[in-house]
Amino acid sequence: MGTFNVEVYEMVRQIPKGRVASYGQIARLVGRPRNARFVGFALHANPEPGVTPCHRVVFKDGSLAPGFAFGGEDEQRHLLQAEGVEFLPDGRVDMERFCWEA
Repeated sequence: MGTFNVEVYEMVRQIPKGRVASYGQIARLVGRPRNARFVGFALHANPEPGVTPCHRVVFKDGSLAPGFAFGGEDEQRHLLQAEGVEFLPDGRVDMERFCWEA
């Protein structure tokens, strides 16, 4: 596993329950601001889904990943709602209220 993936997993494990971060935000926090897409690739290959809470990473507009690797978009939504994350009427996470301020 590459260093980038390890850094992504370590950062994502810091997102508290009830908060979300965007792919771009994680990329910036690990020092690779132009690599949001690669954050997604890393999370898709998450070797420890119960330990690294990849469900807490969403698109910058609060949209969920249609290809969420661990059960699909509905499962990601269910996991976030179970943590108290609320959604806007159009189905996006309310980023103003629930975005993690790292």
